[in-house]
Amino acid sequence: MEQVKSLLASDKTVIVDVRTPAEFMGGHVAGSINIPLNEVPQRLPEFRKMEHVVLCCASGGRSGQATTYLKQNGIDCLNGGSWLDVNYLKNN
Repeated sequence: MEQVKSLLASDKTVIVDVRTPAEFMGGHVAGSINIPLNEVPQRLPEFRKMEHVVLCCASGGRSGQATTYLKQNGIDCLNGGSWLDVNYLKNN
């Protein structure tokens, strides 16, 4: 988690929430963007433009799947786990 916390301190880090749009609307990390897990493969070009990526979801499961997929496609990223954990790390 220290690695995630240090990345969150950078203005260049993009927090990507891979939950559904409905879940995202129910609460999310301020400034994060919503790319649902099922859209990750089609949106690889967007990820390639991001310098630092921290992924999150409800529990860390879906963001773990997204992290594995993105790393297999050459994208440097970290699984932040739950969006609540990422929110805490970002703000404390």
